[in-house]
Amino acid sequence: MDTIFLIGDAVMVLDDSLEGKVIGFGQHQYIKIETTEGFILEYKPNEIIKVSKEETPIQFNKSVAQILAEKEPSKKNKAPLIKPSKKEQMIFEVDLHLEKIISGKHQHMSNFDKLSIQLDEAKKAIEFAISKRYQRVVLIHGVGEGVLKSELEFLLNRYENVSIQEANYNRYGLGAMEIYIKQN
Repeated sequence: MDTIFLIGDAVMVLDDSLEGKVIGFGQHQYIKIETTEGFILEYKPNEIIKVSKEETPIQFNKSVAQILAEKEPSKKNKAPLIKPSKKEQMIFEVDLHLEKIISGKHQHMSNFDKLSIQLDEAKKAIEFAISKRYQRVVLIHGVGEGVLKSELEFLLNRYENVSIQEANYNRYGLGAMEIYIKQN
């Protein structure tokens, strides 16, 4: 049932704590009201309600919060969409410490076998990153004597469109390198 507003009707605005009276009608079915403070504003008919002439507000069975909740369309609780900046693109991290790669005891393995496993893991990670179009890969190699680091640099120099630099010191310390993959 649509409410019919007439000039002189006392009205209240639903979204604000404004009261006033109808003084005219605008374009597109807007209703002009003069607030008790003397401002002239326009509202759609569904944004205002009539109040009785006795200056007493209408009694509702529901609270104002419930009425406003019904008036607004329901919003799904979504996580806010955060667009990562160019600087914060997806980073693929790979920890090359042996205890992260293989389970079980590796103390009885030769250094060559340990290094081969770590290099194979790094190669798989780089191939995966290229296939999934990652632009940044962090290889966590640890501090040690630098053998793994130099072998990784040798391995990565075989790839075109790859540049290497030290990873963020605050986040990874000295034992990591960051690889930038230039994708077409």
